[in-house]
Amino acid sequence: MARLKNVLIVGGGTAGWLTACYLAKAVNALDPRSVQVHLVESPDIGLLGVGEATFPSIRGTLAAIGLDERRFLVGATATYKQGIHYRHWVRPPGTPGADHFFHPFNAPSQRPGGPDLLPYWLLGAAPEGMPFADAVSMQSTLVDHSRAPKRARDSDYQGPMNHAFHFDAACFARVLAEHGQQSLGVVRHVATVERTELDETGAIARVVTKEEGDLTADLYVDCTGLRGMLIGNVMQSPFRSRADVLFANRAVAMQVPYDTPDTPIPSYTISTAQEAGWTWDIGLQKRRGVGYVYSSRHTSDDRAEDVFRRYLGQAAENLKAMHIRFETGYRPEHWRKNCVAVGLAGGFVEPLESTGIALIELATYLLSHLLPSDTDGMESAARHFNDMMVARYDRIIDFIKMHYCLSQRRDSAFWIDNADPATIPTTLQEKLARWKHRPPHRLDFVTDLEMFMPCSWQYILYGMEFKTDLEPMRSAYPHVAAARHEFAMIQQAAIRALDDLPDHRALVEQMCGEHVRRGQSQEPGVVHATA
Repeated sequence: MARLKNVLIVGGGTAGWLTACYLAKAVNALDPRSVQVHLVESPDIGLLGVGEATFPSIRGTLAAIGLDERRFLVGATATYKQGIHYRHWVRPPGTPGADHFFHPFNAPSQRPGGPDLLPYWLLGAAPEGMPFADAVSMQSTLVDHSRAPKRARDSDYQGPMNHAFHFDAACFARVLAEHGQQSLGVVRHVATVERTELDETGAIARVVTKEEGDLTADLYVDCTGLRGMLIGNVMQSPFRSRADVLFANRAVAMQVPYDTPDTPIPSYTISTAQEAGWTWDIGLQKRRGVGYVYSSRHTSDDRAEDVFRRYLGQAAENLKAMHIRFETGYRPEHWRKNCVAVGLAGGFVEPLESTGIALIELATYLLSHLLPSDTDGMESAARHFNDMMVARYDRIIDFIKMHYCLSQRRDSAFWIDNADPATIPTTLQEKLARWKHRPPHRLDFVTDLEMFMPCSWQYILYGMEFKTDLEPMRSAYPHVAAARHEFAMIQQAAIRALDDLPDHRALVEQMCGEHVRRGQSQEPGVVHATA
């Protein structure tokens, strides 16, 4: 039995540095008697900064590693995200009917002791024609009026509205690298890994670098992205493709400057359905990150770029597009022997609903809590880790597929194929069959295996105009008057909140300015006044 003393993370970027920071904080790597966390990254591999969207869990992660919110906003050029605005997902442009819906991060409002509002919305107690998300949450109203989810006086990563962030992924990695080295005890190696050698048991013995020679550890974390340099190439952990369910496998992206410095910044991701996929549109502080995610089985790269440039219009003139390839799926064995994959090395689900960084957070959280004290516990930890990650991936894939298969669009082969029952997992088909006669309930989900709360399933389900017939059960819901009162109170509360919450861009600029001024006031030689 040998005590686990060292962890080596191979690869930087968001996955590598988020893992390094969280793990170092969890084990108190600043103490030389504790597990030591090292990270090796190549100086030759650039990072894409097209604009990254996150999940609300990111706030807890950043708070846990002790990263100041204002420092984060400045360094990552970050803005706030309160949900996702879906356009043309239900039906093609120009077709009669609603052309958009909103997936807010706030859970539906419910007064203690008050009625569950979803059944009453289904039975028509809400104002006529009001979408479910608008009826049960004030967040739709707030984002429509460009409000931020919090005030500058609120504590770091806290605020009245549930939220996540948008940021430049390359800038975010740099902020984490600085924080990890300065505050958490992470040791960085700038070196190119040339090969990896195994011991007689098939475990990794060392990685050999060009600049620093051999680097050894008790546990190796593969954060080398889609290459999966350790977990795939060396440990031969197979990849399970889910391209039979989720067809998107390409993206074309651009960084688009704002027309003017004071252009309003939406505090949500804009997702617009296209003929062979969808576009993301993310507002950062000084530019937009925009991309078109599409299926190469249903369009060509040239056609995709043409559709993308038409979406952007004049904003795309003279801008070069980046083309990205990926495949949806995962490795059933994220952790094999003394090697564990985090991030794209372990799997990827297309960017819809921003699960990429959330899966990095999950893997890092699991790794920190399952990290064995000695190498003899590695096999047991690996089995638990793998079971949890596979369960999460399968549930996420069901959730993402639901967006596609419920669409009424039949204007292209992409949408027709997505509605084919043969492409819909049995687990999702069973959920949808149940929900034809009753709405989703928390008991339909296993909390520790889910990334999305029941309300997220509800927001998408009814945003996509799914039909749940509660009419035979109407008598079970006698509190119609109370529900109508609750719906009215939510709308009134939203109007009041407009006066309490600041403009989104104004808040971001205020908090960034406060960080800059605070840094200037702490420069050597500055005399601080005291009371």
